[in-house]
Amino acid sequence: MSEAPFQAALSELAYHGGNLAAARRLFPQAPLPWIDLSTGVNSQPYPLPPITTDLWARLPEPEHLAALEAAAGRRYGAPPSLVVAAPGTQALIQLLARLRPKRRVGVLGFSYGGHERAWRAAGASVEAADEIAALAEFDVAIIVNPNNPDGRLATRASLSQLHGEMAARGGMLVVDEAFMDLDRRGQSLVPVLPASHAVVLRSFGKTYGLAGLRLGFAIASADLAAPLRARLGDWPVSGPAIAIGRRALADDGWLDQARLRLERDSERLDRLLIARGFEALGGATLFRLVRHPDAASLFVELMRCGILVRPFAESPDKLRFGIPRDSHSWRRLETALQAI
Repeated sequence: MSEAPFQAALSELAYHGGNLAAARRLFPQAPLPWIDLSTGVNSQPYPLPPITTDLWARLPEPEHLAALEAAAGRRYGAPPSLVVAAPGTQALIQLLARLRPKRRVGVLGFSYGGHERAWRAAGASVEAADEIAALAEFDVAIIVNPNNPDGRLATRASLSQLHGEMAARGGMLVVDEAFMDLDRRGQSLVPVLPASHAVVLRSFGKTYGLAGLRLGFAIASADLAAPLRARLGDWPVSGPAIAIGRRALADDGWLDQARLRLERDSERLDRLLIARGFEALGGATLFRLVRHPDAASLFVELMRCGILVRPFAESPDKLRFGIPRDSHSWRRLETALQAI
């Protein structure tokens, strides 16, 4: 394989997790099935309930959408009037950037790149900030909490203080809580959501392992909830997504069991990676971030073994590992790491 196509493929894989097509093009002889550890998605999905034909054949009824948003409100601790359902949080990120285009936007630290790309596409100036306090000078402050990929957690008090400093001049706070459902530390901003200029994003697909369903939520102050609803239109999510979402969001037992399992598995993954010479840098319950001086070559060797993890173009010494799904996936990962 020549250098140029190889680097192009690596760029595809560093852009976003889950690009198995690029991995297959790179290593067509890799053993099957591929094990995709490059995403922050629960690898053991919520069991799908039966879907009746009418959910596919008819447009969703307004009261069914309202029931979904009420279920999300109960899950996240917010009034239903402030919950906006959408076809995934990425759609909400794109919409938010167009609600306030051409602004100065600050993003806290090394974080999920989708926010920066969306705001730049909308004409904004985007800068990274190392500390929460530094975000107060921007028109829009974005914090992923817990952070992707290192798991850094901002406290509820620090977020409220930041919003107070920004609100006097109309600044907007965006908190992306895509991985908060599985975090026990109780720092979600939702219970103390400011009355204006604030929005919290919650990902259904990551927590419940149903990323292909395309379902996410904004818990937004009233001044932002209304324009988000208007831009999403009358049928923002599908009938099947509404039915599955309502059932899953009300299932406390499943979420508690998933949280316990993933906590155990993330600790197991840390031990495995440290034993193989990686430095643990943190992470959230659904992924772990590690550093290794030969991370780039180890990334390639894992692909030769049919295992895809997440590289970072801006930090080539770091890799992010998702949680293996089952005993077979664990064995293949352990064997590959031992071999390389």
